[in-house]
Amino acid sequence: MLSFRASLALSLFAVLAAASAFASRTHHTTAAGRTHSLHKGAPAKVSHRLHGQQAIDPERVTQIQQALIRTHYLTSDANGKWDATTEAAMQKYQADQGWQTKLMPDSRALLKLGLGPDYSTAINAKDSTFGSPPPVTTIPAPLVNGFTAAAGVSR
Repeated sequence: MLSFRASLALSLFAVLAAASAFASRTHHTTAAGRTHSLHKGAPAKVSHRLHGQQAIDPERVTQIQQALIRTHYLTSDANGKWDATTEAAMQKYQADQGWQTKLMPDSRALLKLGLGPDYSTAINAKDSTFGSPPPVTTIPAPLVNGFTAAAGVSR
């Protein structure tokens, strides 16, 4: 006759063995009612979709090349092709600015090269002026004094 501890250990071993046998294949039902079988040995289907912009538009490459030529980082002609020479020039420009060098141009680099977004066709850009602010001499004296007092600056 088995002792109580021996029978408890045997029962526990049987439960664990049965649990691992059932765990190798699990069935899940999706909201659509389909049943999927998950098995450790089955190869997983992976979808390799490319996301985001994959290449730079040739017109944009020409603009970047022209900007790199203006800043003396590129000596060849602007041909609209993102080739090794253009890529190396852009990486050098970004490295000189202290930015990471990536295969694609960094947005900060494009802005610094003067190739930022063009808002001239924006809805609210028709009547706006982007000129310099008026000179200080055209601001009325009481207004200047109020600004000075509010800023805590003594003249």
